[in-house]
Amino acid sequence: MYAYVGRRVLGTLPVILVIALVIFLILHLSGGDPAAIIAGDHATDEDIKAIRDKLGLDRPLAEQFLTWLWNVVQGDFGISIFNRVPVGTLILQRVEPTLMLTLTVIVFSIILALPMGIAAAWYAGTWIDRALMALAVLSFSLPVFVIGYGLVYAFSLQVPILPVQGYRSLADGIGPFARHMVLPTISLGLVYTALLARMTRSSFLEVLSQDYIRSARAKGMASFQLITIHALKNASVPIVTTIGSGIAVLIGGVVVTESVFAIPGIGRLTVDALLRSDFPVIQGVILVFSFFYVILNLAIDLLYTVLDPRIRY
Repeated sequence: MYAYVGRRVLGTLPVILVIALVIFLILHLSGGDPAAIIAGDHATDEDIKAIRDKLGLDRPLAEQFLTWLWNVVQGDFGISIFNRVPVGTLILQRVEPTLMLTLTVIVFSIILALPMGIAAAWYAGTWIDRALMALAVLSFSLPVFVIGYGLVYAFSLQVPILPVQGYRSLADGIGPFARHMVLPTISLGLVYTALLARMTRSSFLEVLSQDYIRSARAKGMASFQLITIHALKNASVPIVTTIGSGIAVLIGGVVVTESVFAIPGIGRLTVDALLRSDFPVIQGVILVFSFFYVILNLAIDLLYTVLDPRIRY
């Protein structure tokens, strides 16, 4: 058990290192001069050269990477070119809306997707199965911004019962927080729900075809007991895997959703940084998203040992 956990934890270190290297190289080799952007349109060549010397951009690329990596390890992501504020400070200021949106989407999707997938598997081949899967395919096919603008039109313009944009913290009360989270959560959650529902159906179909399930049915076990006690745990590993891999869908969707609903989160910060060519912010945000994704997948790998003890060996 401990050996498995140790191997998985150590295995994440080279992954994070490679991610950091790729992020650094992509932004440094994609063109554009951060020194020229900082200096402004009316700067002279001497001004740009002075800024390059100050930032260390005239040093060898390997030395720049090691210096940047050492600073990142110490929590220093650099200074924003546009705001002149430490990147770490900007990220911390924006992390709450993104974190709360992600958590509400995950909870919403799991609550909706599991019953959909289980019902589709239990009534496989019937109109219930076809209707639920058609709904899942439709939800997954629609872009997040299309769903978002449609919800805004329906529930903020035609029937003005929910706010169009903005974010309210939990500290302001559950009511204001929930009202501002409903539309963004549904917009992003429908895509994630469709992904989970299809995987839940597939996993449950495989489990329901096993001999021990047929034996339990033959003994007259109640359907609810059969699903919750025998089928759910054995079908949970692929479902948990999909929850983890689907976070990549959420990361991309968060950027779009926060832009549509003007939520001041990390996704909106990313869009602003891209439009302004704010390289330190782009590097910091991508690295934080990547680190979060790697750690989450590590947590899911460790959760496998609880759901299926055979994986420990």
